[in-house]
Amino acid sequence: MHENPQERGATPATGLRNTLPMNDVRKRVEVGGVVLHLGEPDATDQSWIGQDEVLRQLSACWLVVDPRDRPLSPRLIGPPGIGKTTLAMAAAKLRGQPLYITQCTADTRPEDLLVTPVLAENGKIAYHASPLVTAMLVGGVCVLDEGNRMNEKSWASLAPLLDHRRYAESVVAGITLHAHPDFRVCVTMNEDESTYEVPDYILSRLQPTLTLGFPARDDEMAILKYHLPFAETDLLALTVEFLQQAHELKLDFSPRDGLNILRYAIKRMAQDTNHPLGRDAAWREALACVLGDDAVNLEDLARRKRGSMGERHAPLGLGDLFFDPDDDLHPDAQEDDDED
Repeated sequence: MHENPQERGATPATGLRNTLPMNDVRKRVEVGGVVLHLGEPDATDQSWIGQDEVLRQLSACWLVVDPRDRPLSPRLIGPPGIGKTTLAMAAAKLRGQPLYITQCTADTRPEDLLVTPVLAENGKIAYHASPLVTAMLVGGVCVLDEGNRMNEKSWASLAPLLDHRRYAESVVAGITLHAHPDFRVCVTMNEDESTYEVPDYILSRLQPTLTLGFPARDDEMAILKYHLPFAETDLLALTVEFLQQAHELKLDFSPRDGLNILRYAIKRMAQDTNHPLGRDAAWREALACVLGDDAVNLEDLARRKRGSMGERHAPLGLGDLFFDPDDDLHPDAQEDDDED
């Protein structure tokens, strides 16, 4: 089942005055007697390349198949730079809806997520709707980017929006904001040590979990070509080979890293036409500058990373305290001999 939000013409129960068609530019709306200044949608033209299945999964989350049904609010997880935000942008484009992005940080407050008071030139307070609230009111799509960098207090303010109630309360403006029927939301999350643990009562609302993997070789080449169509074929191939090897070794080097390597290498090669830097030298310098000297030898880097995480092929046993794993006297080695 496919729904077109622009054809339904549904009118939200938001208490808005002077409601305009969704494709009209609306700068201000009035909710509960409070005038809200709305934000601008993201105008980035972004295509999604490869991993078609996860795009279909996200699109399915936002379908409504019955008047009693409601859309899901999925979370997109994966390493930084893999395209989680781009995926959401592509899904919004498929639905023909305006896109709004809220960048979540450790300092994000509930009022940052909803309504922010600003001192206007006339000395009065003007209320500005966040990207999230703007999407709620106009029937757009909002991406809460890097949501697990946000603290629990901010998440708590969104709890009623993410379940069947679909509203949020702005303490600052003193109003209740009801979501347009066409409003859709998703959350991207990185997996690293600088993030917060999102409370279970929020995670239960952010379902399902859609996982993005690293792109296949052909898709990764297409991604780099899409962003850098002027890059030399040899440079592209060198970068894709590096990234694919990194993926095999479970290192979190992403297409974004590859783009930064390529951009720097291309600029270094074009910098001095009298004494141009060779392709290989420029690429190696770019690799070291973007990812560090350790990235020059991926296998050593992967080995050190596994060692720092305490990774072993098998759990430590008593014999490991006294014998090297390759020692013939190791108990495991003796067991193997008995089996032979």
